Amino acid sequence: MPGGAPSVPPPFIDAHVHLGSDQFADDLPDVLQRLRDAGGVGAVCIGESLEAAQRARAIAAQHPGFVWWTAGVHPHDAAGFDPIRDAEALSEALSAGAVAVGECGLDYHYDHSPRALQRRAFAAQLALAAQYGKPVVLHTREAEDDNIAMLREAGSAGIRGVLHCFTGSPALADAGLEAGWYVSYAGVITFKKWDGDALLRRIPRDRLVIESDSPYLAPVPYRGKRNEPAWCAYTLQRLADARAEPVSELATQLVANTRRLFALA
Repeated sequence: MPGGAPSVPPPFIDAHVHLGSDQFADDLPDVLQRLRDAGGVGAVCIGESLEAAQRARAIAAQHPGFVWWTAGVHPHDAAGFDPIRDAEALSEALSAGAVAVGECGLDYHYDHSPRALQRRAFAAQLALAAQYGKPVVLHTREAEDDNIAMLREAGSAGIRGVLHCFTGSPALADAGLEAGWYVSYAGVITFKKWDGDALLRRIPRDRLVIESDSPYLAPVPYRGKRNEPAWCAYTLQRLADARAEPVSELATQLVANTRRLFALA
């Protein structure tokens, strides 16, 4: 039904979830079982710091072929990014099986790190993505001009990635698409204040992925609760409704997109 989860669960991959969060410490096996029960065929566990990447790596090792992991440094922590030490740690992670660099990027809303240092850390991680042939998981908030410029430069260098939890402008989406990147939507599109359906329809089917960003941003009807990857089903249905596409067909496409984006087996 419109606004709900599909009555028959179609397959999906959660392209961005923080399974290493303390909020999942007590019931992670149950969380992953609910993901399977909802139709989930996998999840990309985000390592938004070097410590989180190690947790993500351990979780993925326990669930091969179902959980994959990434490694990066979030823009909030960019002030502490060491171009030598942290680059070496990220290089080790990428050599050891991390499927992407990130999440990384620019966040000028909170400005937890000086903007110049955010750009430095982001540029270093883009360089690592180019070196290892890995995609980038991009976090961006209120930094569109700088992100557009860096996306265009990255695209020219053959670097690909995904605009995670996208709530930006058509100009930023277009810059990402022109650079060969993907656009990911989360439970935000189920919120009453969401007014971006035109952009949901505008993104080509072969560049779309979905994510939970859990434990954050639980979709309606669970808004305000701890989010779970299983609830990507609500985002999937909402996306299908907005695009007036059969949810089963869209789901199959999104799984293929996610596998292509992260080079998943």
